[in-house]
Amino acid sequence: MEAPEHLPPLPPGERGVVTFALAMATFMQVLDTSIANVAIPAISGDLGVSPTQGTWVITSFAVSNAITVPLTGWLARRFGEVRLFTAAIVLFTIASWACGLSTSMGMLIAFRVLQGAVAGPMIPLSQTLLMKAYPQEKHGTALALWSMTTLVAPICGPILGGWLTDAISWPWIFYINVPVGALCSWLCWTRLRHRETRTMKLPIDMVGLALLIIGVGCLQFLLDKGKELDWFQNNLIISLAIIAAVALVALVLWELSEKHPVIDLTLFARRNFSAATISLSLGYMVFFGSVVLLPLWLQTQVGYTATWAGLAAAPTGILAVVLSPWVGKNIRKWDPRILATLAFLIFAMTSFWRSQLNTGAPFIDIALPQFVQGAAMAMFFIPLITVALAGLPPDRIASASGLSNFVRILAGSFGASLSTTLWERRAALHHSQLTEQVTALSAQSGSALQNLQGLGLPTPQGLALLERTISIEASTLGALDIFWMCGWILLALIPLVWLTTRPKGAPSGPVAVE
Repeated sequence: MEAPEHLPPLPPGERGVVTFALAMATFMQVLDTSIANVAIPAISGDLGVSPTQGTWVITSFAVSNAITVPLTGWLARRFGEVRLFTAAIVLFTIASWACGLSTSMGMLIAFRVLQGAVAGPMIPLSQTLLMKAYPQEKHGTALALWSMTTLVAPICGPILGGWLTDAISWPWIFYINVPVGALCSWLCWTRLRHRETRTMKLPIDMVGLALLIIGVGCLQFLLDKGKELDWFQNNLIISLAIIAAVALVALVLWELSEKHPVIDLTLFARRNFSAATISLSLGYMVFFGSVVLLPLWLQTQVGYTATWAGLAAAPTGILAVVLSPWVGKNIRKWDPRILATLAFLIFAMTSFWRSQLNTGAPFIDIALPQFVQGAAMAMFFIPLITVALAGLPPDRIASASGLSNFVRILAGSFGASLSTTLWERRAALHHSQLTEQVTALSAQSGSALQNLQGLGLPTPQGLALLERTISIEASTLGALDIFWMCGWILLALIPLVWLTTRPKGAPSGPVAVE
C-alpha cells in the first residue's frame, strides 16, 4: 500500500464529494451537541423525570465524547483512518436510532454514552482526511469549508431541535441522523477506502484509560445525582467522591511515569498550554452552562415552546460564522491575547445583560444578547487554541489538541450539571424568601387573594395560583442569579489569559475546534 503522505490529492470532482461527506458527518456530530438542549423539557416529561435530570442527556454524551477524543491517534494507527472514521459514522448512526427508540431515561442515557464515545474520533479524523484530499496550497480553503460546518451546526441545532420536538416528537432529533449517517458512511467508504493508512499494533495505556473512565465517570455521576440525593448527606455521593478523587490522583501519578500515556500531562508544564487551556475550558464551562440553562428557563417558566426557545438561542452562531474567517485570517497580525480578552468581556457583558431579563421580556430582548455573544465565540476559540499550541513541536500538536479538547468538553459537561444544580438551589432560596412574605397579615397577599376572588376563583384555587406565581418568580430570580454569577466569573478569567506569552507563530497543522 502506498504511504499516505505520498498519495496525490483527489481530483476536483471526487474532492467535492468527499468534502460534502466529511462536512455532513462533522455537521451531524456537532449538531448533536446542541440539538437536544431545547428538547430537554419534552424528553424529561415524556420519560417521567425532572428537567434538571433531563440534562443527563447532554452530560452523558459530553463525558463519553471527551474520554474517547484522546484515543483517536492510537485507534487510527491501529485500525486505519478511513476504516475508523467510517465505523464511527456507522456506530453513531445506529446509536442515534437507538436513542430515538428509548423508552426510559436509563435507556436513553446508555445510548447517548455510546453515541458520544463513537463520536470522539470523528472531528479530528474529518480534518485529517480532508487535508489529504486537497493540495497543499488549498488547505486554507479546505479548513475554511470545514470550519463553517462546525459554526453553522450550533445555529441549526436549537432551531431544528425545537421544530422537530414541536412538529413531530423528540425522538426525531435523533432519527434525523439515520439517513445522513448512512449516506456519509457510504460516500466515505466508497471514495476513500483505497486511501487507507497503514496500520500497526501499538501499546495502549489500559491502566490510564481505566483510571480516566472511573475518575471522570464517578465525578460526572456525582454532579448529576448530587442535587437529587442531597449531596454529601448521602453515602452514595460520599463514595463516588472518594472513588473519583483516588482515581484522578492515581491517574496523574500513573500518566506522568507511563511511556505511552493516554493523556500527555507533561504538556501542562508549558505555561502557554496550561494557562490557555485552563482559561479556554473554564470559559467554555461557564458559556455552556448558560447555553443549557436559557432554553430550560424559557420553556419551564416563560412558556416558550421548544421551537421558540430554539429560535431565541440560535442567533449566537450568526456573528460567529461571519467573524471567524476574519479572525482566522488575521490571527498572525493581532495579539491573540487581546482577542481572547475581548471575547471574555463580551461574554461577561451578555451575561450581565441576560441577568436583567424577566418573564415578560419580549423575544428581541432575549435573542439580542445571544446575537452579540456570537462575536465573543469568534474571538474565543481560535485565539486561545493558537496560544495553547504555539511553540509546540509538530509531533506534539495532535496530542496537545486532543488534550485541550478533552479538558474543554469535560468542563462543558460539568458546567451543564453545575448550572442546573445552582439554579435549583437559588430558586429554592428565593421561593423560601418570597413565601415568607405571603402571610395572612400581608396587605399585598390579602389584596392579591381578593382580586382573584373577584375574578371568580375560590380561596383554594387562588392560593394555588399564587403559589404557581411565586414558583415562577423564584425560578426566574434563580436563573438571573446564575447569569450574573457567570458574568463575574468570566471577568475573573481575563488575568489568566495574560499569564501566557504572545505566540511567535501559529501551530503547524490543523486544529480541531468543536
